[in-house]
Amino acid sequence: MIKDSPNPPGQQDFDTSTLHEVAYRAISHYLNPGKPIPEPSEGIFTVRADLGTETLLVNASQDLASVCEIANHMAFEIEGSQRNVALGICRMLESVQ
Repeated sequence: MIKDSPNPPGQQDFDTSTLHEVAYRAISHYLNPGKPIPEPSEGIFTVRADLGTETLLVNASQDLASVCEIANHMAFEIEGSQRNVALGICRMLESVQ
């Protein structure tokens, strides 16, 4: 009698350590989920608790100085009532600093 298919190959020895490793990874994935993803805040800006007061004051002072310099430059480039507005902004910024 003729067989429809050839003889199946002999049993191969599988490395069970890799099967155990894969099974352990799969179980760990479902039973030990990672850290939850934090919800995004509603606001645009976030407060960093690790920054000191001195760092924040230096940053605010530099920001005010930059805005004041931009307003000064703009005040001497324009004419009329817009110049008065720019000079007013400069004076307000200088009083804040």
